[in-house]
Amino acid sequence: MHQALFYISVLIIIASLVPLIRHDFWLFRVFEYPRLQKLVLNVVLLIAYFWFPPITVYEKIVGCALVLNLGYLIYQVFPFTLLGKRQIISARYPAGDNNILLLIANVYQDNRKSQSYLELIKRCDPDVLLMVETNSWWQEQIDVIGNEYPHQLKVPLENTYGMIFYSKLELREGSINFLVEEDIPSIQVDVKLRSGQWVRLYCLHPQPPVPQENPRSTERDREILMVAELAKDCELPVIVMGDLNDVAWSYTTELFGKVSGLLDPRRGRGFFNSFNAKYLFLRFPLDHIFCSADFTLSGIKRMESCGSDHFPMCVNLQYDPRSEKNNEKPVADQEDLALAQNKLAADTN
Repeated sequence: MHQALFYISVLIIIASLVPLIRHDFWLFRVFEYPRLQKLVLNVVLLIAYFWFPPITVYEKIVGCALVLNLGYLIYQVFPFTLLGKRQIISARYPAGDNNILLLIANVYQDNRKSQSYLELIKRCDPDVLLMVETNSWWQEQIDVIGNEYPHQLKVPLENTYGMIFYSKLELREGSINFLVEEDIPSIQVDVKLRSGQWVRLYCLHPQPPVPQENPRSTERDREILMVAELAKDCELPVIVMGDLNDVAWSYTTELFGKVSGLLDPRRGRGFFNSFNAKYLFLRFPLDHIFCSADFTLSGIKRMESCGSDHFPMCVNLQYDPRSEKNNEKPVADQEDLALAQNKLAADTN
């Protein structure tokens, strides 16, 4: 028992430290995902050490390392708990013409429960809907909402990276772009709030760094940071939404926030783990909606599963430029900017 406890403890400590190595190879990046899971396992191991006290010097060293590792993991998780500081304040006014209700759903291309999504859309009644992993079959199923959502951008694909975008609100300058890879689309479009205010939206779904998709995170990181640069230079209020295939606490996502100046509504409110809907203990926050500091938050909710491996996410934002001074806008230092430039210049061939 002591030997098994020792080796499992060493593995958890290694899994916690590996993400500190900023390498693009998937084996380093994938350990960023299960932060909460590592914390839970760390607590379980410490309890086991209490029942089976260490005997050898090595076991005692590892036991002490587990205590330090627990503190490190709590430090990492804390910003996404209810005790953490909120980056974006709650809305100060009732929902009105300056609000925009967004629904994002990774449908899982082979899923056939389209009726569940249609019922969800009717119940949630979003102003803007983004669905990813959508092919021609999914477009045909969802197009029945076309009368209610007359403004549309669609790029259905059979490679699990298709996108369909529906809006009740007026659009302008909508474009489908292939920023990094020729078969991975993104969307850029301006949306007009009912108050008349225009807002710039970016919609993303880059490849994850996993062996069966892409062994490196280089392309994903580059696309995310390209949008960060665009958001930083945009004169309009900005919203970025999509399945980024990256967790909210990874150093790439944090770098995205610092470069773009965009806020994460989950900070100080909870994890809102959107993947994997099929496995309770293997859930991570992969579906994101970020916004500029001139928004406040009217509501955020993880919706019920509709047969996909992702839960849909619904976020209600309120444009309120007077609140900008109350929001905690992230700022990039010179080291952050240098790292971002290195990632943007990285060879993706």
